[in-house]
Amino acid sequence: MKKRILCALLAAAMAATLMTGCGNGQKSGGTQKTEDGKIQIDFWYSGGKTAVNVLTDLVEEFNQSQDKYEIKGTTQADYTETYEKLQAGIAGKNAPDIALLDVDKSRNLYEKKQVSDLNEFIEQDDSFQKEDYIEVFYDQGLSDDGEALFALPAYGTTQVMYYNKQAFADAGIDPASIKTWQDLEAAAKKMSKGEAFYGWEPMWGYGNLVDASLSNGAKFISDDGKTVLINSEEWVEVWESFRKWIHEDKIMTIHSGGQGWEYWYKTIDDVLQDKAGGYTGSSGDQADLDFTKVGAFEQPGWGENPSAPTADALQFVMLDGSSDEEKEGVYEFMKFFTEPENQAKWSMNTGYVAVRKSTQEDPEFKAYTDENPQALVPLTQSMHGSLSINDPTGGKIIDALTIAADKVEIEGISAKEALDEAQKTAQEALDNVK
Repeated sequence: MKKRILCALLAAAMAATLMTGCGNGQKSGGTQKTEDGKIQIDFWYSGGKTAVNVLTDLVEEFNQSQDKYEIKGTTQADYTETYEKLQAGIAGKNAPDIALLDVDKSRNLYEKKQVSDLNEFIEQDDSFQKEDYIEVFYDQGLSDDGEALFALPAYGTTQVMYYNKQAFADAGIDPASIKTWQDLEAAAKKMSKGEAFYGWEPMWGYGNLVDASLSNGAKFISDDGKTVLINSEEWVEVWESFRKWIHEDKIMTIHSGGQGWEYWYKTIDDVLQDKAGGYTGSSGDQADLDFTKVGAFEQPGWGENPSAPTADALQFVMLDGSSDEEKEGVYEFMKFFTEPENQAKWSMNTGYVAVRKSTQEDPEFKAYTDENPQALVPLTQSMHGSLSINDPTGGKIIDALTIAADKVEIEGISAKEALDEAQKTAQEALDNVK
């Protein structure tokens, strides 16, 4: 899937067998070799059908590009399953050499000393171009003190605005004029026709609300790391506006609940079926959208504050239990996958965001984006994107925000009430962090 999936039931069921302490879980048997003598690199990853197919093609290209290493890929259901199986593999000394994970899981492995510091390889690589990586993606792989690089970004994702071209044209609205959320509010009011047609549809959950809050200058935690700030004026103003737009003005609506990603696709369908003026969705949606019918633009700022939505990295990690030879092969594949021409292939075929700035200079990518300008929107937005929250409570701040978002978006409870309660819960969790 293009979006992250939380498999709580799976995690609970497997927890007893998957728990492991610190230590690198050194694999047994030394360096693995294929039948023809190549060094075998085991790679675990997940993704939707399109993403997996493109990744498989790039793995095959890497295997054919040299005769020293061979990547053997194994797909998992999602990032959570990958992480859980990694824990079991580490405990049983049967982990892969490289895995694709989201940031919180990569960081957890680093904190357990189960992944390698990639600086060891970068410092010996004169061709590595750190400055060419988009900072918001690269920095998500750095330790808190900035000394260790525990993951390299494979690709990025960010939430952008997709609009119904005909609806905007009929209402006389130029999408380029939407510079603030207040501009979008005015446009939504102009297009809305009650339940028959909503001006805009935010995506259910805390994500869109967080992005808009960050674009209002909000912070998750105080600079000294001691106080949760999710009920500050900047947060409340944004969340209360969304509550009003949904429940009072009725110029916006959300789809919630259902099986899996049902709510997500119902939201998209409303725009494609001329029932809404637009929606806020993933960069990865681009592979599924009809751009003769919809267009895209960056998330706006809030009032006088600049746009600053989150830009999330999906990351490669090198498992520390691999042999030195296997680690060299892992590093070579990481470099291969993040080469600008391969980032171009990935981005053009999946809609996800390239992590290298120079991808824009790749001839094929440039020709593609000249013809499909919407493909550049997530990339340019990521250039000024915010880091996702590094939740020091192990997810309790995110949990509190999730509950608060449902209260505001679904129940219509005031933002101050919902966020005050969320802050209290989150602060207690932060106070208990040792």
